[in-house]
Amino acid sequence: MPAPAPLAAATSAGRTADTAGSPGRGGQASTVDFAGAARTLTSTARSMGLIGPSFRCPPRLVGVDRTIRRRGDGAIVAVRLRERPWPAVLADMIEGVVVANALHPPAADRVRADLWRACAGQAGDTERHVSAAA
Repeated sequence: MPAPAPLAAATSAGRTADTAGSPGRGGQASTVDFAGAARTLTSTARSMGLIGPSFRCPPRLVGVDRTIRRRGDGAIVAVRLRERPWPAVLADMIEGVVVANALHPPAADRVRADLWRACAGQAGDTERHVSAAA
């Protein structure tokens, strides 16, 4: 029997993340996934009374996974999609909301949890595929 394919891949930032199953092709993030998550995260943040940042890809700085620019009373979160697993991209988007709102624990933890729940469709697909591959 052939050996199973490795489940972890290193990103340019040196982190490892699971790529077994997620939206997009081959575990990679797609622009369609990104756009849907951006709409969900922005509307959810606004419904919680927070700044709902704008999202774009890729960041203007070469070699980084995420940047945040503050503009007036808003923020722009730029996330690199290319060659990154979807869970890492979604985590960067969620963290961008937390940073844009300058949240600290325990409020930051509650907001992160609420944002992950709001994106449960995207994250849930990943978890289902990961547990099947294990």
